[in-house]
Amino acid sequence: MSVLRPRFGDVVLALLVTAVGVVGTIAAHRWAGHGMRGLNGIAIAFVVVAGLTLAWRRRMPLVVLGVVAVAVSGYLVAGFRYGPILLALLVAVYSTARHRPPRTAGIAAGIALLLLWAHTFLTGPGWAGILPASAWVLVPFAAGLVARTQSEAVARQRSEALRRRVDDERLRIAQEVHDVVGHGLAAIKMQADVALHVLPKKPDQAEIALNAISRTSSDALDELRATLAVVRAGTGHGPEPGLSRAPDLVNRTREAGVEVSLRVRGEMPELPKAVDLTGYRILQESLTNVLRHSREQRAEVTVDYSPEEVRIEVTNPSPATTGGDGLGIPGMRRRVEALGGEFSAGSSGGRFRVHARLPIGAQR
Repeated sequence: MSVLRPRFGDVVLALLVTAVGVVGTIAAHRWAGHGMRGLNGIAIAFVVVAGLTLAWRRRMPLVVLGVVAVAVSGYLVAGFRYGPILLALLVAVYSTARHRPPRTAGIAAGIALLLLWAHTFLTGPGWAGILPASAWVLVPFAAGLVARTQSEAVARQRSEALRRRVDDERLRIAQEVHDVVGHGLAAIKMQADVALHVLPKKPDQAEIALNAISRTSSDALDELRATLAVVRAGTGHGPEPGLSRAPDLVNRTREAGVEVSLRVRGEMPELPKAVDLTGYRILQESLTNVLRHSREQRAEVTVDYSPEEVRIEVTNPSPATTGGDGLGIPGMRRRVEALGGEFSAGSSGGRFRVHARLPIGAQR
């Protein structure tokens, strides 16, 4: 039933075209030329049918064009004077080209054109009237095609923009999960290796390593749950990762067997969430790389706060501390550059250095 119910805007347009058609037809016949049939109820009926049918121009454009074309052709073949009834034909042809595929609309417009040509040979000027009659169909058909093409182009652009946003969100989620799970598993593996190594001879130290595994896995699971809760509902539960939790991150890394020194300069200002999370993830990924790839299990972490920016530096004595999975360092770089900051990672002077500058003011 909703298909049969016309839209309000189309109803208004149909009433307007009908009113203009009736008034204009009456006015046109006052100055009817010789040989033109006088105005009567049949002419008004043709005008009313053609105009009111436009109320369904978007719901059923092909049916509307057929009814209007028959009404207009009947009006002209009956010998009534050219008049505003042709406005209904303009709207019907335009609507068909605008809301139906070009091939289907073209066939329908061609049939309407043939019906319009009928009066040029029966009651009109013959071949001389072919071109003027054709213009009443060809011009609105071309306008409808242009409008349809522009609308489809806009729809494609919006679809592409939506697809890019979805892809970016997928990448962001993948990066979040990678950072959380990667750090936790790297720490657990290191502690498990220690436990296996000392278990036969030093059970007490093995117990310490196993307790560290339990704490690390619990923290990682909590952080993963919080991350997935944000993905599902837009809000998480529990403390969100941020630079205020840097000491906890350093302690977990120490428990995994890495000697980490943390130095904080300046007073931590109120950080935008994006900056706070990005800073934490940089520390997390850098320390994870030390755990997984460095021969020297040592790292120096410096966090330098100022009112305008946060600078983070993580150095390791090994010159080959890199993210072998291809997500770590590129992921950190994308995060920083998305905030308008600067990022660098590489070997220099026999040390591997990760450095990030995160502007604060631009994110507020």
